Amino acid sequence: MRTAAFHNLGCKVNAYEMEAMQELMPAHGYEIVSFEERADVYIVNTCSVTNIADKKSRQMLHRAKRRNPEAVVVAAGCYVQSAGEKLLEDAAVDILISNNEKSRLPELLEAWEKEHNAGAVRDLSREHRYEELSISRTGEHTRAFVKIQDGCDQFCSYCIIPYTRGRVRSRRLPDILAEARRLAEGGCQELVLTGIHLDSYGIDLDGESLLTVIEALGKVDGIRRIRLGSLEPRIMTEDFVRALSAQEKLCPHFHLSLQSGCDATLHRMNRRYDTEEFRQCCARLRRYFTEPVLTSDVIIGFPGETEEEFAETLAFLKEIRFYETHVFPYSRRKGTRADRMPDQIPASVKAQRSDILLALSEENSRVYRGRLIGTETEVLLEEPCTIDGASYLVGYTREYVKAAVPAAQASANQILTVRVNALSGDTLLGTLT
Repeated sequence: MRTAAFHNLGCKVNAYEMEAMQELMPAHGYEIVSFEERADVYIVNTCSVTNIADKKSRQMLHRAKRRNPEAVVVAAGCYVQSAGEKLLEDAAVDILISNNEKSRLPELLEAWEKEHNAGAVRDLSREHRYEELSISRTGEHTRAFVKIQDGCDQFCSYCIIPYTRGRVRSRRLPDILAEARRLAEGGCQELVLTGIHLDSYGIDLDGESLLTVIEALGKVDGIRRIRLGSLEPRIMTEDFVRALSAQEKLCPHFHLSLQSGCDATLHRMNRRYDTEEFRQCCARLRRYFTEPVLTSDVIIGFPGETEEEFAETLAFLKEIRFYETHVFPYSRRKGTRADRMPDQIPASVKAQRSDILLALSEENSRVYRGRLIGTETEVLLEEPCTIDGASYLVGYTREYVKAAVPAAQASANQILTVRVNALSGDTLLGTLT
């Protein structure tokens, strides 16, 4: 058998698509090996969300060719969409595959073998179709990401993704359910629904919505948890949140994309909500769910962000009390409106502001975990680990808080009720009830 090695960069959608591409290969005579090994084919699933991501994508492509100069090196994904012409001139890259052609990987490799000629780049970003990729197993065994949507129509001023991923396309519900059943048969108990802009699921389909997907997956035997990927506050209406709270398998863990806690900054970002709408969204979730975990993303140092605007964001984050805040210093991206904006913020200022928000996030997380001591919680145990020299099994609560129990008490891929007795860093320590 020939060998193929994969390396993924970027988001959870990319990670899902890499797993799906890997599943295609054995049927076509390829054995999957580590990217660190010498392989016949290297596939780099690239990212282009920032200029740094572009650089990392190029580095991995060149690293693959250095590892085996005779190998076929494949660049797939977003960097191909954003810099295809540049990659055509790169001697380290043999085949280019756009985001809507990943399912054709074996076919394009076969064509290369026959013709020894790189596949042409085709811009499919304007085509309104969903490319059907799927997985039947996952390396984590207990939890699987399920991609149900691709593309984005939002055009935030800092973001290149609508140009690399194209317009919104939704996956058909029967295909989603078929994949969920395969995963359940393989022992997977938790599904994480993911997409480029998950809120948009169904706008291109008749009679389907994110809620109909959640309701249908709730009826799949073997699937005991459903977790949602990143969402925006506008979807969290009273009716939607009430309907979510009725879904027994839905995990009370909501990642809400904030980006800024200042209305003036949100306007420059072309985000389609304000802080009051976001505040009401969080209040609804806390009214319908008991102690839900709310997490978020924040971009610091967006062009024109004054000290006063940063102070507004800091005050808003203190008010909302996210369990965890992912803080990203603004990174300029060619081709976006924000790249051309005046008043770009110095790196030193962005670093200082990031440190302040990260410290707040750590404190919020510590306080939330502390409230769980003495309570009982349900944990999906995943893998062994060592804590303070003792053997444990570690997993996650429904709220996605890390928890561990003594290894002698249980085995992996079980959902068990745990009494929380103490904390070790970011991990709840407990015993079975």
